[in-house]
Amino acid sequence: METQTAKLLDGKALAEKIYHQLTVAITESQAKIGRPPGLAVLMVGDNPASAAYVRNKEKACAKVGIASFGKHFPTNTSLGELEEVIAALNHDPRVDGILVQLPLPKHLDAVTLLHQIHPDKDADGLHPVNLGRLVRGEAGLRSCTPAGVMQLLAEYKIPLVGKQAVVVGRSILVGKPMALMLLAADATVTIAHSRSHNLKAITQNADILIAAAGLPGLITADMVKPGAVVVDVGMNRVTDASGKSRLVGDVHLEAIADVAAFLTPVPGGVGPMTVAMLLQNTVSSYLRAARE
Repeated sequence: METQTAKLLDGKALAEKIYHQLTVAITESQAKIGRPPGLAVLMVGDNPASAAYVRNKEKACAKVGIASFGKHFPTNTSLGELEEVIAALNHDPRVDGILVQLPLPKHLDAVTLLHQIHPDKDADGLHPVNLGRLVRGEAGLRSCTPAGVMQLLAEYKIPLVGKQAVVVGRSILVGKPMALMLLAADATVTIAHSRSHNLKAITQNADILIAAAGLPGLITADMVKPGAVVVDVGMNRVTDASGKSRLVGDVHLEAIADVAAFLTPVPGGVGPMTVAMLLQNTVSSYLRAARE
């Protein structure tokens, strides 16, 4: 019997398509509004991975015509100083989106800072007001990574109504909002996690399997239902025996490619979509502010 090879859900290609749509929307709106959209990414300290992420976000902004108001602060910056900066950005009419790059130095509380961002400028979609809007099914800014997953599933016309969806991971960043978005799309949703008993039995029932636990290689081929759609949100840096490091997901990609119908690569799957949704949230805020 021939084994199938899963079709890849290409997040990189879809992100480029979204960038083109955003560029057109900004070009058409800028003449009426009188300014471009603006995004402020705040970074504290010298984490090399964070610096690379911020550079990527700023490049993406430049690509579509979003003005960057990013600020880089020394490691010893106080909570009070950052709160003052966020308050000023909340009132700055040029800024439509604000994002605090994580992780933060240990003396700073990310939740406290997130609460300071105005919900309508919450580019990450993580403010309690926006999460509450998601729970209630109201319009609002959505958490970028799960919103990107939903766009990928829609792009490849993957049916969700009535399907069994399993989300492995329960973080406020991905797992919980992901489950709510799938539920809103009429999927039947199970949330599993590191303390779930017999994870394999749970995942084997999934028509749509979202791996977002942050554990490299957690999902193996025997845990996947034949013909399932597998979305790998994991982004883990591992080092091999020779000392070389590489990015891997939560899924055993090669083995699962022979079982699943659709699969996201790592990198190139969900990652590019997260940045695209960040820009989309910023442009949504920009257009909403113009209507008010």
